[in-house]
Amino acid sequence: MKNEPIVRSLLENDLYKFTMWQAFLHSHPGAQAEYTFVCRNTPAYPLAELKNEVEAELDRLCAMSFAEDELEYLRSLRFIKNDFVDFLSIFRFQRRFITVSTAADQLVIVASGSIVHVMAFEIFVLYIVNELYFRRLSADSGDLQIARARLLGKIDLIKNTRGLGGENPFAFADFGLRRRFSGAWHEAVVHTLNTHLPEYFIGTSNVYLAKKLGLTPIGTMAHEYLQAYQSFGFRLRDFQKAAFEGWVQEYRGDLGIALTDVIGMDAFLKDFDLYFAKLFDGLRQDSGDPVVWGEKAIAHYKSLRIDPMTKRLAFSDALDVPRAIELHLHFKGRIKTVECIGTNLTNDTPHTPLNIVMKMVSCNGQPVAKLSDAPGKTICENQPFLGYLRDVFKHPEVE
Repeated sequence: MKNEPIVRSLLENDLYKFTMWQAFLHSHPGAQAEYTFVCRNTPAYPLAELKNEVEAELDRLCAMSFAEDELEYLRSLRFIKNDFVDFLSIFRFQRRFITVSTAADQLVIVASGSIVHVMAFEIFVLYIVNELYFRRLSADSGDLQIARARLLGKIDLIKNTRGLGGENPFAFADFGLRRRFSGAWHEAVVHTLNTHLPEYFIGTSNVYLAKKLGLTPIGTMAHEYLQAYQSFGFRLRDFQKAAFEGWVQEYRGDLGIALTDVIGMDAFLKDFDLYFAKLFDGLRQDSGDPVVWGEKAIAHYKSLRIDPMTKRLAFSDALDVPRAIELHLHFKGRIKTVECIGTNLTNDTPHTPLNIVMKMVSCNGQPVAKLSDAPGKTICENQPFLGYLRDVFKHPEVE
């Protein structure tokens, strides 16, 4: 409904926000960070028009707290520690740490403050903006009828594709929280996938829906975790190894999928030596050519005399169902895969989805950067630092 609050629960966040949040609370609770909102494509109408509605939703968000049953659910996850849940039991978002303004037609949202108080704003901001945008843009139920038909078509495609079952079957997860059409449609999508494809659908990044529908919450780390380590006092060349070591010490074997594209796959593999390759269960791809990336990963494991079939590749870069199937079949029998599908599952309507992000741009007063393997996904507001990082890691210019 158009007037209902968008955020249903503080638990309705991606799992990797909770896992990074816990890691930062234990290792760098005093770190200061800034996150900024960016729309990468041209919306159907200026996002600046949503300013007042976004402000109202953020006011509601900052009045919310975790319910007792939600805290107990988090405690039930093996990798979530009691002291972190105790912290969440008294946690409140602070409105003073996030501002909303406009610049011409652009919506300007900035969250700045202690990392353990501002990092979790990101996903809420993204799906608040998305739902407000589509509430205004989609005036009738015809859009969802089309979305339902497309969803059922994807289910039929999976059911009718040969070679997806058997040993190491096709496995995919919902990663569509941040850019979903609406909360109600997101829940309908996840419920439908779980009902019709239980042998292939393995879970969701949405912790609220995982709890409500009895599914496995999926996720480990995002770019901000590694970016923050660029400011934590380590030699810049060593920040990635320090971040992975911090993760290993925090989770002791759980949540073992490492993100590879904060400084590009080639630079990642130089740091991902035998020690880390044995400790982590696999890798996640989020930019660049997924086939090229996967072949590099397999070759790397083989060079370390590790059987690739003991590891898993997670693909999460703008996947749709046909591409997910293609990747699974390409690598089947050589390495395990999981396909993490986002916007194409939860916002496949006649309208073009917003390509919005809210990324860390500085930490502890220093710029931080993500050096993508694909044009348009590099993130950094400080060009001298970006150039320095490229030089340190010999990263090619891909823009």
